[in-house]
Amino acid sequence: MNKYLSAIFLFIIFLGIYYIGSFSKIPFADCVGFVLSAEKEEWAVVADATSHFLYINTVILIKNLIGMNAIEASRFLVVSSGAATVSVIYLTVKSISKTEWASLTAAFVFGFSFSFWRNAEIVEVYTYNSLWVSLFFFSVIKSFTENKRIYILLSSLFLGISLWVHIQNILLIPALLIFLFYFRNERKYAIASLFIFAALFGSLFILNISQGLPFNSPYSSDQGTWVEDSLKKSTIQYVKDFFQSLVYLIYNFNLFTYFGVAGILLLYKTHRKMFFVFAVGAVCVYGFSTFYAVSDNYVFFLPFNIIFALSIGYGLSSAKYARLRKFSWVCLLIPVGYLLFYNVILLTDKGKEFHAFKEYKGGLDYYALPWMNNNVGILEFTIDKKQAPEPIEWMTISALEYIKVLKSKGYTEEQIRKL
Repeated sequence: MNKYLSAIFLFIIFLGIYYIGSFSKIPFADCVGFVLSAEKEEWAVVADATSHFLYINTVILIKNLIGMNAIEASRFLVVSSGAATVSVIYLTVKSISKTEWASLTAAFVFGFSFSFWRNAEIVEVYTYNSLWVSLFFFSVIKSFTENKRIYILLSSLFLGISLWVHIQNILLIPALLIFLFYFRNERKYAIASLFIFAALFGSLFILNISQGLPFNSPYSSDQGTWVEDSLKKSTIQYVKDFFQSLVYLIYNFNLFTYFGVAGILLLYKTHRKMFFVFAVGAVCVYGFSTFYAVSDNYVFFLPFNIIFALSIGYGLSSAKYARLRKFSWVCLLIPVGYLLFYNVILLTDKGKEFHAFKEYKGGLDYYALPWMNNNVGILEFTIDKKQAPEPIEWMTISALEYIKVLKSKGYTEEQIRKL
């Protein structure tokens, strides 16, 4: 099958999967804040660590151009960029492995990976961010595998744009610099590429300073001291964080984790320069995400997960695994694995205890299953004045404001409960 037809096929398949599983009601966490900004059409005019300038402005643009409401415009961007990322994963693996079945398998494994699938089902910035990051990786690999120097320029362009979506992507700057170093003989393209990235990165500072924010505002926030707190943990906590990161990795990639490791080793043997570019990016992202002092740090692993998914595809393409081709359909059973894990955990006393404690937002379903249809909504929770066994005021404050905005537009409380 033509690789672009396969990419379109994957896009349609995952667009359907993500739409079917998408949230029925606005979920907990940061979701309601994003929808509120879109509903009020509060265009982002600064680009600090929590504003996600390009994401929120893209949602508002879609809302105005297509005539969708804020919720559906957000869903459209999240779901479509999620499906597009899966296609880019396929095309990227295909460009280096030249193996159709391994490329398709890697795309399905990533598309079904818990962290990415979950974020494709809620109102969050991470699938849109993943799309730009995956395009950066695609361009890097194309620069190595094809004699088309345009990809050197596109690498910096895509990474630079990604910074306007999520500033975490500054962790990939060392990888970009090593990449450009390897192409230093292509002096014209390397310098132009560096200029493109510098212009996009520097524009963040220019915009914020013009709005009266301090110089360090693009990578800081007045909403928390998460980076500082990350440096104050005990040794035991750092060890726990590391093992938790391994749990995340295995839960996302299950038995395919083995082929990810195999792919890393194979890349080191066959494409040493490419290996070092991706190794530096992976270590920076994985290290930061592992020790970052936030409760939902699993989402910050997504750029690393993209790299690992590419590695899975490359590992599977090795000649010694050719006999596994006829078993590649096993990746389609990944959703069944989530269901099995969910039911096994729910049989244990600890699982039942956790389910009861988190029942206010869906219990174990929320934490173990990636799809979000028929979920508990933050708006109905807030309207009914329910109480949570842990602090969630930062969510309900935005929910109360959104409820107020909806009532001003004629919505009844019963209608709002369904949103």
